Amino acid sequence: MAELDYRKSSYSDDAAECVEIATNVPTTVAIRDSKRPAGPSLHLAPTTWASFRTALQEGRL
Repeated sequence: MAELDYRKSSYSDDAAECVEIATNVPTTVAIRDSKRPAGPSLHLAPTTWASFRTALQEGRL
């Protein structure tokens, strides 16, 4: 797998603790805790991530 390039949400400031995502690999969206960058990460299919985001935006979660 290619190296993941994680980024914080544009809603977070530099000091905020948040979730980071990597979307630079076409077959996966990786999610991790910014406080534990060497810790575990969750890997999802891009379609699963898109469905999750849509559900959040529509208030279904």
